[in-house]
Amino acid sequence: MAPTRTNAGDPDRTLALLWRDPAAVPRRGPRQSLSLDRVVEVALALADRDGLSALSMRKVADALGVSTMTTYTYVPGKAELLDLMLDAAYRGMPRPDLAGRPWRDRLTSVADGNRAFHRAHRWAAAVSTHRPSLGPGQMAKYEYELHAFDGLGLSDLDRDAALSHLLAFVRQHARAEQEAREAALASSLTDEQWWAVNAPLLDRVLDPEVYPLAVRVGSAVGAAHGSAWDPDRAWEFGLARTLDGLAGLVGE
Repeated sequence: MAPTRTNAGDPDRTLALLWRDPAAVPRRGPRQSLSLDRVVEVALALADRDGLSALSMRKVADALGVSTMTTYTYVPGKAELLDLMLDAAYRGMPRPDLAGRPWRDRLTSVADGNRAFHRAHRWAAAVSTHRPSLGPGQMAKYEYELHAFDGLGLSDLDRDAALSHLLAFVRQHARAEQEAREAALASSLTDEQWWAVNAPLLDRVLDPEVYPLAVRVGSAVGAAHGSAWDPDRAWEFGLARTLDGLAGLVGE
């Protein structure tokens, strides 16, 4: 089973690998044809394509064209590999210039960037980062995103809490999007198709005299979105309300 949290392996070894400590570089194996960066690159591509649950050291080795034991000379296990993959994905995030932009624009840019990140790496939202691995990609991301709150008069603690609050909204939305995607794949039906197929049953059991508000509101949502939940509408509404909540903190 693939690890579902960061820092689940040996923290000393993980940090050494993340920061490319020379002591962590393998002295065995085909050094000329393989590198730690290449192992991570291939593992990241496999997870993006097939999901984290399908990732294994053997599949990484097969994709690299080497034996499984060879990959272990570069990465000690899947736990450490997950930290390296996530950090590499963080390093690849675009970081547009935020200077001089209104604070809502800056925070919207950060949120949009993280939404794009989760859409590119759909497995990432399911990984607990409560104990972050603190690699160069993670630290560069944190440094950049903290600057989105420049000039707002926040204490260091409030700056960190505000960023965490924003990213928690993004993460929860990413999980909801992934759940919707998995439901569609498992049923081979889009949400709109699923509701259409089940409409006769729902019409029989949902009595508008018993549930007048639920039926009215649900019908309005279904007519507007073709589903009980529209990801883009939920994103726009939720992000706006998240920023509205932070407005009181920054003294808008």
